[in-house]
Amino acid sequence: MSNQQRGSNETTHFGYEQVQVDDKEKRVADVFHSVAAKYDLMNDLMSMGVHRLWKAIAIEYSGVRTGQRVLDIAGGTGDLTMRFSKLVGPTGQVVLADINDSMLKVGRDKLQDRGVSGNVRFVQANAEMLPFPDNHFDCITIAFGLRNVTDKQKALESMARVLKPGGRLLVLEFSKTNNPLLTKMYDTYSFSLLPMMGKLIVNDSESYKYLAESIRMHPDQETLKGMMEQAGLVRCSFHNMTGGIVALHKGIKP
Repeated sequence: MSNQQRGSNETTHFGYEQVQVDDKEKRVADVFHSVAAKYDLMNDLMSMGVHRLWKAIAIEYSGVRTGQRVLDIAGGTGDLTMRFSKLVGPTGQVVLADINDSMLKVGRDKLQDRGVSGNVRFVQANAEMLPFPDNHFDCITIAFGLRNVTDKQKALESMARVLKPGGRLLVLEFSKTNNPLLTKMYDTYSFSLLPMMGKLIVNDSESYKYLAESIRMHPDQETLKGMMEQAGLVRCSFHNMTGGIVALHKGIKP
């Protein structure tokens, strides 16, 4: 699909539902328009705050240094961008990119309120067609965003294109656990408690039902590693966290 023009009758998954490819982007956008205002609160509640640790580990793996150029795709409310801004300093630059203008506005307002702006740009962009030059970024991250992309392979290829040779891509995403007990507990939490929290806090259980389903439909660790290799990246590897509930994938542009 990534190398061919999408046909009008092509379908893809929106959670567990099959939908027209052209329809998925709009429906995902509607989800994030709905949850944007309370996205940080819901992240804390959903992960019991552990998402902050997962992101801190991603920052450590990034190896980002002073003066570098970083792209934070699906950067949402700016958690990673804020940390990268400090690491690259005034001579570097961080681009927070998100396809959803509601999320981008929340992220921009949050970072400006915290005094983070001088070395940060905000760009509304589709991960499948990144509007940046070839060989441009030292590091690219996408945290909890790849599973919402319609054509994941095309997005990975687009990320590889805009990376500098020797630059690294980090994909932080919910993944698969091989522990049957942990999987059962996680399923109960995702499909019972998560929509309930969505209903109580943002009056939107359907969006959180989709988010739970999108996690289950996301490629497992080895499949995603293979997709990164297919996109032209080398030394691809992954690091499981919290029993494989989350995985951090890393790849280098040769």
